[in-house]
Amino acid sequence: MALTSCDVDLDAFNELLTPRGQRALAEAGELTGADPVAAATRMRRTYDAALTSAALTQAGLRVRARAKFGADAGEMYFTPHGLEQSTRAEVAGHRARRVVAAHHLGPRVMDACCGVGGDLIALARAGCAVSAVDVDPLTVAVARANAHALGPAGRVTVSVADAATVRPEDHDVLFADPARRTGRGRTFDPMAYSPPWPVVLDLVSRAAKACLKVAPGIPYEFIPGDAEAEWVSYKGEVKEATLWTGHGDGGGRRATLLPGGHSLAATGVQATAGPVGRYVYEPDGAAVRAHLVGEVAEMVNGRLLDPMIAYITADDPVDTPWAARYEIADVLPFSLKKLRATLRERKIGNVTIKKRGSAVDIERLRTDLRLNGDMSAVIILTRIMDKPSVLICDVPPPA
Repeated sequence: MALTSCDVDLDAFNELLTPRGQRALAEAGELTGADPVAAATRMRRTYDAALTSAALTQAGLRVRARAKFGADAGEMYFTPHGLEQSTRAEVAGHRARRVVAAHHLGPRVMDACCGVGGDLIALARAGCAVSAVDVDPLTVAVARANAHALGPAGRVTVSVADAATVRPEDHDVLFADPARRTGRGRTFDPMAYSPPWPVVLDLVSRAAKACLKVAPGIPYEFIPGDAEAEWVSYKGEVKEATLWTGHGDGGGRRATLLPGGHSLAATGVQATAGPVGRYVYEPDGAAVRAHLVGEVAEMVNGRLLDPMIAYITADDPVDTPWAARYEIADVLPFSLKKLRATLRERKIGNVTIKKRGSAVDIERLRTDLRLNGDMSAVIILTRIMDKPSVLICDVPPPA
């Protein structure tokens, strides 16, 4: 029986790497976007069903992968789940640079859950010697192919093995990206990771230095006390969290913004609540996850609208990559009738709706507002000193 994973056949995948398979893959790439049945019918005139399916699957995955890997996607190989769980190239590159910066020479890294190899490629390109393992033979074949395609392959070895069996003490750095999917789909429980959290922590305890990729929503109680937790945002969207141990940071919290490379560490400053000013600032999600709202408020000389909600208000405009700024045109107690009347009076027919600390269903509200007009606005649903409120803000100019 052929070994399969995520509708990709191992034998057919290996055939993709042969000269004949490469011709099939090139033809499949030319058919991207065509009717699937017509594309398969055309390729079946030359290739068998397994190779046709593998080539068309890879061609489609490469198109989807461009958002994460850019031009490299055209040379890489994937499985559907492997692509979904892979690290965006810019994020992997940032992490690899941090790993290398902690060593005078290229460190020896054990990648204990390598997946399709996005991180091992970034680590190798940064100068690391990477020994990588994954429990799934197909995934290992894909990672090897990617290391060969994007290299430098001479710095990488990939083997089939259970992460629990590796010896992190034989390497300078442990890197681990435990799988966050079960048979029922994505999981947010670290105990359901593969390998499970206790196994991951055992590996960390035996490593001189460790770097763990985890979901950005990881419960804070699972973060080791001696780990620096770094939340990474890419173009305003929080992508992941990374836990660093043994790197001399001694714990703490940090947020990083990509592609700009801005980084903010916790200083312990606490923001206080105060009256609504002329502006409202929406901190980047990485700063919110890292509990750095106080640090952002200090940057803009601001205060919180509510002690429990991450919206900052201030009297003056301050440019910062750490928060989006909106000029407040009106502040209302939340009332559908009042909000609808105010928007109609202002001839606002197009709104961007944001919320924190509000139970209002945004799409239902959009329908209930019955918008009509040529003007635009940003509506923020939140609480102000524990009272449901709405801010009507001017649309900011393009960045």
